[in-house]
Amino acid sequence: MADPASYRPKPGEIPTDPGVYRFRDASGRVIYVGKAKSLRPRLSSYFQDVANLHQRTQQMVTTAASVEWTVVGTEVEALQLEYTWIKEFDPRFNVKYRDDKSYPWLAVTVGEEIPRVQVMRGAQRKGVRYFGPYGHAWAIRDTVDTLLRVFPMRSCSAGVFRRSAAIGRPCLLGDIGKCAAPCVGRVTPQEHRAIVDDFMAFMGGQTAGFTKSIEQRMHEASEAQEYELAAKYRDDLGALNRVLEKQTVVLGDGTDADVLGFVDDPLEVAVQIFAVRGGRIRGQRGWVADKADDASFPELVQRAIVTLYEGASAQGVPKQVLVPELPSDVDVVTELLTELRGGPVQIRVPRRGDKRRLMETVEQNAKQSMARHKLKRAGDLTARSRALEEIQEALELPDAPLRIECYDISNLQGTEIVASMVVFEDGLPRKSEYRRFTIRHEGQSDVAAMHEVITRRFQRLLKARVDGADEAGIDPETGRPKKFAYAPNLVVVDGGPPQVAAARAAMEELGITDVALCGLAKRLEEVWVPDTASHDAGDPIIMPRTSEGLYLLQRVRDEAHRFAITHHRQRRAKAMTGSALDDIQGLGPSRRRALMKAFGSVKKIRAASVDDIAAVPGFGRATAESVVTALASEPEGPTVDMTTGEIVEDR
Repeated sequence: MADPASYRPKPGEIPTDPGVYRFRDASGRVIYVGKAKSLRPRLSSYFQDVANLHQRTQQMVTTAASVEWTVVGTEVEALQLEYTWIKEFDPRFNVKYRDDKSYPWLAVTVGEEIPRVQVMRGAQRKGVRYFGPYGHAWAIRDTVDTLLRVFPMRSCSAGVFRRSAAIGRPCLLGDIGKCAAPCVGRVTPQEHRAIVDDFMAFMGGQTAGFTKSIEQRMHEASEAQEYELAAKYRDDLGALNRVLEKQTVVLGDGTDADVLGFVDDPLEVAVQIFAVRGGRIRGQRGWVADKADDASFPELVQRAIVTLYEGASAQGVPKQVLVPELPSDVDVVTELLTELRGGPVQIRVPRRGDKRRLMETVEQNAKQSMARHKLKRAGDLTARSRALEEIQEALELPDAPLRIECYDISNLQGTEIVASMVVFEDGLPRKSEYRRFTIRHEGQSDVAAMHEVITRRFQRLLKARVDGADEAGIDPETGRPKKFAYAPNLVVVDGGPPQVAAARAAMEELGITDVALCGLAKRLEEVWVPDTASHDAGDPIIMPRTSEGLYLLQRVRDEAHRFAITHHRQRRAKAMTGSALDDIQGLGPSRRRALMKAFGSVKKIRAASVDDIAAVPGFGRATAESVVTALASEPEGPTVDMTTGEIVEDR
């Protein structure tokens, strides 16, 4: 581990110009690339007291052995050079947006004398007009096949075109009317170019004029009793409508925009992009990227935009880019896109209306993409085995933790405290083993609540063993597993050193010494373990950001958090509806609502007299007496503030 002071540049040596810098490790490999409006203050910030740096920045500067920089003329050039170097060197401490798919585009080779429509993938080329991207190549072929009857332009390869020209006979598409056959001179290059222009205008969003024109021709042919021609126009109109039906209008003002949606978690970020042209969704793409550094959300947005428009042609950059949050250097990114497009580009955050609703749809697609990615990753047997091995190695366990239990605490200002226990076996959730706990003592801290729940869980384990269950948790009489009778290989708690210490104390009090323990802190994804002979409790274990083991621990922790939150919300909802009133005879939903409206909470109803309750509309003295009698026998629950809907402490 290097000392940053050993390679710190001399004072005044770093220029104040815009530029890009690279940190290298001892072997000369580039491990981080960054850019700066002014290099001197930015680089100097890395060489302050290491304790003041972010955890991942600490790891980067202590891994590096040297730093170098390159001065450029403008911030735009710095942004372009930074992205180029990230692609070239693949630094381990940079967020890596890898678009793992080669998306198909509908392409028209406008640079050729006789342009051709086709499916293209990969980097965009000069002299080609692109539409899309599409999710599948078959979607492009289906669209083109439908439109060729209306816009019969060339779609054949160069070899087929030359062969047809040589023999003087068009291919099948020319015979069935889906190509104007410029190869044999049925139309001139200029006439074919006009067909191509109409096709591109339609794909570019200028649809209303074509449908109206064909509909008018159909009526004119019908009035002239040219019924075969009218039938052709009718079929052409149907073909256009079928294409338009597949491209639903999402923006009524005909906007050209790319809409970006993000889902961000501590380890990964999912990005989805909808390409909207002429107000219609023309294509969709997206990717899931590993987060290797501590970049802020605006920085993630900026890197996604730069990745998206890398090498894009002028037609590939829309007038608007809609994002959930502005990039960190919005002016620089806007200038870069303006140069690529050759015209003004606006980057903005939609706040309301159609654009905001479309943004929510894109974000929902990003959530689904992230869920599919995590499900695919969790279902990979090799990845799960590697994850368990990495956890075993990091925590120095004698065996792989085949059964992992994770605990989380959820509460609202010290009330309605609940805990969750989730179980993963062989890296997969075992939901039949999930358990919920209601903490018995209100007002406890999360640390005290963690001590209680760990104590209760392992007391149940010891009791099950005393009652005759074997080490595998099987009841010898019934042959069925007993609740809490399985001993975990690893206990994970949601939190840092305080929660780990509380869990350890609870286990030691019960004599549980054969179960490993760790905590996972949310902010930095640090793994904390108790003090051992080989590990100082003051230092966390830092697992690599791309580690399958860290991914599994994060997934276990998140599942425990979800399960605890669900239980907590259910208890809050039950408290807010005045559940103590539910079982009182003669008290239906209308009367319960009237009581809650009149008094505001069950606690105030319990404190009311018979006369007070009888004064509520719809209540008589007999009903009021039954309410008072029933509530007097019920244990007192939490108070609900009816103005905020929150549970507050009983006074």
